[in-house]
Amino acid sequence: MLVQPLRFDPLDYERCSHVGKWDTARVIEIDDPADPRLDDFRDLSTADRRPDRPGGRGLVIAEGVVVVERLLASPYPVRALLGVRRRVEALGELPAPAYVTSPEVMAEVVGFHLNRGVLAAADRAPQPSPEDLARRSTRLAVLEGVGDHENLGSLFRNAAALGIDGVLLGPGCSDPLYRRSVRVSMGHVLRVPFATMPDLAGGLDMLRHNGFRVAALTPRASAVNLQDAGLRGQRVAVMLGSEGHGLTEEAIAAADLAVRIPMASGVDSLNVATAAAIAFYAIA
Repeated sequence: MLVQPLRFDPLDYERCSHVGKWDTARVIEIDDPADPRLDDFRDLSTADRRPDRPGGRGLVIAEGVVVVERLLASPYPVRALLGVRRRVEALGELPAPAYVTSPEVMAEVVGFHLNRGVLAAADRAPQPSPEDLARRSTRLAVLEGVGDHENLGSLFRNAAALGIDGVLLGPGCSDPLYRRSVRVSMGHVLRVPFATMPDLAGGLDMLRHNGFRVAALTPRASAVNLQDAGLRGQRVAVMLGSEGHGLTEEAIAAADLAVRIPMASGVDSLNVATAAAIAFYAIA
């Protein structure tokens, strides 16, 4: 896939290393919570809402030294940082202005006390198309109706840990770059490429055209036990559904096979991120 100049593809995360290429930004002391230079961080309980909600700005917000470091090493263009001095100094070289202030001023700006001590704001990076992601992948997760931001963040963290090449977001999924998802993922949502796939049935046909076997994860008794499905070592797309009702009947019918995780009597389901981790490990 050709990448336009000065545009970043999250699929190239591993090859994207900014360390040593940035000029060290001037650290700027600020003691006025009304300073307009802090507007990217103001009232974060509402200011970083998803772009499809009224008032949303679509920024990527990272919290804490570890997550901010992953943002700095990602393809997402950093706009600014805000934090207490010791947390900012822990980051080393900086790609953008770093505003240093007290915990009290920071809390007034953000709208709540932030014990992680540092934030970074970035613009969004271009995402691959579902077709591009499929062509460059071996193992994918396909999500339908995963709306809880914490579950979504945990799922991306599991995907990064267990070698999933990318995530396809079907109908009803939340924004994985919402602040809570970024935090819960420990920043790994910034390294696992994802694409939006609003036409689930058409997207599954596209995956099959690219050599994928689509496995729908469901607790129904008629499904094949995951360890008996013969998925390890193949090009596999694991499809997972919403936290409450799981995959729709239409999604399960559109898959190549339905698979289940055997569970003890009296337990009918797992949290979607937990189930995803088991499935990801099983197909590695």
